[in-house]
Formats: sequence, C-alpha cells, structure tokens
Amino acid sequence: MRVFSSAPTDNSAGVSMQKIIISLICCLLPAFVLADTVKLRDNAPDRHVVVKGDTLWDISAKFFQDPWQWPQIWGLNKDTIKDPHWIYPGDVVVLDRASGTLRIGGAASETAGAKTSATAPSDVVKLSPQMRIGKNQHEAIPSIPASAIEPFLKRPLVIEENGLAAAPSIVGTYEQRVLLGNSDIAYVKGISEEQGPLWQVYRPGRALTDPDSEEILGYEVVYLGDAEVEKFADISTLRITQANQEMHKGDKLVYATAHVPDNYVPRVPESKISARVISIYGGVNQAGQNTVITLNKGRRDGLQNGHVLALYRKGEVLKEKGQTITLPDVRYGLVFVFRTFEKVAYGLVLQIRLPVQLLDNALTP
Repeated sequence: MRVFSSAPTDNSAGVSMQKIIISLICCLLPAFVLADTVKLRDNAPDRHVVVKGDTLWDISAKFFQDPWQWPQIWGLNKDTIKDPHWIYPGDVVVLDRASGTLRIGGAASETAGAKTSATAPSDVVKLSPQMRIGKNQHEAIPSIPASAIEPFLKRPLVIEENGLAAAPSIVGTYEQRVLLGNSDIAYVKGISEEQGPLWQVYRPGRALTDPDSEEILGYEVVYLGDAEVEKFADISTLRITQANQEMHKGDKLVYATAHVPDNYVPRVPESKISARVISIYGGVNQAGQNTVITLNKGRRDGLQNGHVLALYRKGEVLKEKGQTITLPDVRYGLVFVFRTFEKVAYGLVLQIRLPVQLLDNALTP
C-alpha cells in the first residue's frame, strides 16, 4: 500500500520563502535608512503650494527637521541637483510619506479642479490632461533668500595681500573736492577701455587672521560705490553713479564683473570641516538670522558653495568645590556657505537659537 503525502519532499518552498523575505528587505532597506537620516516634522503638511518669495530651503524646512539633507529629501542624486531650476510659483510640492521624500505634484491650477477618488489616499491627486505654459528659468525659486546674499556675489570683498596695490586709483577730483558723492566727477589713472566703462570703488580694510595659526588669510575691502567712465584717457574721467560712503583721493577701483550665479543646492560636505567665525558683516560682535559671516576656511580646505555647516558655541567652564567642569559644546544653528575664496568663505546664518558670536565653531553636521 502506497502512502501519498502532500508535503514537499525538498526544501524548495523554504528557499522560495527566503528569497521573498530577502527581496522585501532589499526593497524596504532604503526607506529604513532614509527614516533614520531624515526626520519629518510632527506637523508636516501633506502638500505646499509654491508662492513667489519661497525658497527651496524654506519649503524643505516645512516638512523636515533637517532641510540641508537635500538629496534624500527630494529623492535626487548628485547628477540631477547641479542645476535646481525646477520649482516655480504655482507648483504643488507633495510629501510622499511612504518614501519620506518630496515631489512636484503639478501646478495649483491643475490640482484645484482635479477629481480625487473617494478611496484614494489624501496625498494622491488624479490629473486630467490640460494645456501647460512653459516657465522661464528666471522665475524659478532660489535655494536661499537671494536678496540677502546678492551684494556679496557681485563684489570682491576679500582680497589677497597687496591685492589692490596695482588697481587704478582716484588721483584727483573736480574743483579739488575733498569728498565725493553721487554725480561727482573723479579723475582716475590706470583704466583701460577694454575693461569697460563700469567700475566699483573700494578702500582697503582690516586683515583677516586665522585665530588658531595666526596666518593672514586675506584682507576685507570696503565697498564705497559705483562709477562710470565718461571719457577714456591717460587720466580718465568718471562720474560717481552710486555712493554708499564718501570717497576721496587715493581710493581704488575694480572693474564691475558679471553677476555670479546665486542658485545653490544645500548639502553636507563630504569631508570633515572645522571652521571658526572670524568676522561678522558690519563689524559687529554678534549676528542674527540671515546675517553674513566670514569663516576661516575656503577652497583650499575643501569648502564649496552650497555646503551647510552646524554652528557650535563652546561649553561653559564651571568651577565647583575646587573642581573645573567643562560643559559640552552647544549646537545652536546652521550656516549656508554661498561664496568661497581660497582661504576664507562667506556664509548665511540660518535657523539659529542663539546669536552667532566671533570665534564660534562651524562644523560638518
């Protein structure tokens, strides 16, 4: 008598089940890793309609605690985030809670009249075909507030030692005036017609010194205003078109350069950066949000435009019962690097809980 069994005679079913489990783990692993590195805000909305004045940083901060984690938040890689001109006023930014990323869900005008299924999740919108008008790249929203950094993109505010020594200088003034203002005439030696008629007026400022090595990293220059050549000659005639400060004989001129691109993708440096705050714009000792600060690290140290660093304050030193106790350093904000020089860099202060002070640390998050 033969006995037939429905049980398998080998472990093929077990192997198949193992393959399924491994496949699921491989599929879910990126989501688990993402959840560990990118944290949603407790009050994160399902969507946000982009309006004029928004920035990519602000939008990311509405949804996530760490808006600088740009590639993970938008589900992008390094090859697709070099030029972030892809978000415009009217676009709808949708939070995909399953993957923990943001995506563009179409224009507000499209989603406003779209019909949704009663059983569909709240963040899914079914769109019907509609005519779409092309968008101008100049209308794209910037990464950070453009108005806050625009003056620092057009002007060489940090120079090497003796960087202005050979620059053209004001050698005389109309009617021998001591001080120059708007619409006044200045006479300048050393200007060539090939460099164009538009110039900027500067005065050498203080030295920027590394607080650790005492190396002179460069010199700040004071921007005084703009001038335009009315007549080229051995001694050219210029008219002051904008005077931020009074000018006088001996001030230097630098030809106006083209606008530096001001759209950056926030990202964490790939290497460990340890910088110090060595200057605060305006010559003050403390800085608030959207203030420009100078760091003692630059291109030679691996710092790049778009890098985000965390701001730290040295822990207090306490003396108690004859013992000295040093408290841990306090992390209180972020700084966004938007212009780098060889030895120093400019950063925009973002998301702070304490005012920035000179000699505070700026480290890789």
